[in-house]
Amino acid sequence: MANGDTAEKIFIGKSDNLAWLTLGLANRHGLATGATGTGKTVSLQIMAEGFARAGVPVFAADIKGDLSGISALGEPKDFILKRAKEMDLDFQPDEFSTVFWDVFGEQGHPVRATVSEMGPLLLARMLDLNDVQEGVLNVAFKIADEEGLPLLDFKDLRSILDAISPADKKRKGDDDSGGGLDDIKTAAQKFGNVTKPTIGTIQRQLLVLENQGGESFFGEPALQLKDFMRTDSAGRGMINILAADKLMTSPRLYATFLLWMLSELFEELPEAGDPPKPKLVFFFDEAHLLFTDAPKALLDKIEQVVRLIRSKGVGVYFVTQNPIDVPDRVLAQLGNRIQHALRAFTPRDQKAVAAAAQTFRPNPKLDTTKVITELGKGEALVSFLEGNGTPAMVERVFIRPPTARMGPITPEERKAIMAKSPVKGKYDKTIDSESAYEMLHKRLTQTAAPVGTPGTDPGVPAPGGGGILDKLTNIVGTIFGTNRPRGQKLSTGQVVARDLARSVTGAVIGGAAAKVGRSVAGSMGGSIGRSIVRGALGGLLKR
Repeated sequence: MANGDTAEKIFIGKSDNLAWLTLGLANRHGLATGATGTGKTVSLQIMAEGFARAGVPVFAADIKGDLSGISALGEPKDFILKRAKEMDLDFQPDEFSTVFWDVFGEQGHPVRATVSEMGPLLLARMLDLNDVQEGVLNVAFKIADEEGLPLLDFKDLRSILDAISPADKKRKGDDDSGGGLDDIKTAAQKFGNVTKPTIGTIQRQLLVLENQGGESFFGEPALQLKDFMRTDSAGRGMINILAADKLMTSPRLYATFLLWMLSELFEELPEAGDPPKPKLVFFFDEAHLLFTDAPKALLDKIEQVVRLIRSKGVGVYFVTQNPIDVPDRVLAQLGNRIQHALRAFTPRDQKAVAAAAQTFRPNPKLDTTKVITELGKGEALVSFLEGNGTPAMVERVFIRPPTARMGPITPEERKAIMAKSPVKGKYDKTIDSESAYEMLHKRLTQTAAPVGTPGTDPGVPAPGGGGILDKLTNIVGTIFGTNRPRGQKLSTGQVVARDLARSVTGAVIGGAAAKVGRSVAGSMGGSIGRSIVRGALGGLLKR
């Protein structure tokens, strides 16, 4: 293959020996470390180019904007040609099909998730909540599931928090028929003492996140991860680049967003074992942000996802300054290593260098601890997994030059690439579906018809009716919400029947109906929603 790669391996660098990353072992994850300015971004670009040539889609966060150059044709500059000649490399300038993404929708297509898809654990991490506040947030999600209130965006989350907050006194117009919110407040209290001060603290944290631009991340259309896993017309993997320069001003949002992506990939992808090449490779730059001050529950989730997502054919590569930024139990899962230079100016730095050296399989020809501090720009210590899955001895190598452009592209070039994007128009316009905010607002502003009113309850025939057609009309009306009184809650069986019917209708009709069906289904996703549906469906089938 041109530029040094083969069908089974990616050429990374050369010294006395050639350094190859084996595609069949690339889903065993990896780590690229080194001080600022030592060449981590170039190493990331080298690996991304190799994966793309092999037909493997790539997702990478671009912190400084430098990685965007992978979308433009490389320039045969003198230092690049010199390095290629020293490696006997047939250098050919190249460019790669790229899709740009941006949580804020400024330098790429907007990336969104619904509040329900994010879930209470990751959302609590994003909001920096303590255990008590996280418990109340879990109550809010539980009540939303039980009441059939989809949580899609910020205003939905705020409204359900207001709904479960205990009232100072009974408000005029509230009743026990379901038209008000007394039933929701009562249901919330059965899970423990939900207090107004705790609700107020969560609401203030939501305001902080909103001021950081986090509000733009929650909503619809929600990201479909299959849009990351594309190949271009030449069979090369698409390279997805997340513009993260502005996102880095909200480090918790950045780290939680990328962890959410990994979790969604883990849940959605089927088991693949050890494929000949990965289905997707995921580069997590500034990885220390994921682990800093992370509670044990979150660390357990990270370890679980990293350990198990390998079997889904996804490779995860962490990029950070030092291996000690990554917890040991996660570090043990990262078999492919690239170590750029570290500086040892302080006792802490010296300790970090020693720890980095100990992560490699020793080479009798190298004093690894000493070499780490002597590496020049474009040099690295590498150790990749060999055929039997064990790490190779560490080698000091010169990293090969990229074939695409090194450095950022211009704003005009970015706009031109986005104009030809395969997902152009799919995510660019926000959709505001009916969800918890609208439903709770109706409960407060509309008076529900009494249960059992002739012509509204499927169990009470309308005057002059009562035939099979009328009964069928009433049942369909209940399922689809066309003739049910506002504020009247469905039974568990009716909720399941309604959602199943909507799903079938969406599949048959397609188009807009299918999108609405996905909005409802996505909002009720996650393990809690699935467990509720499974239990309700079992009871329905028994009856």
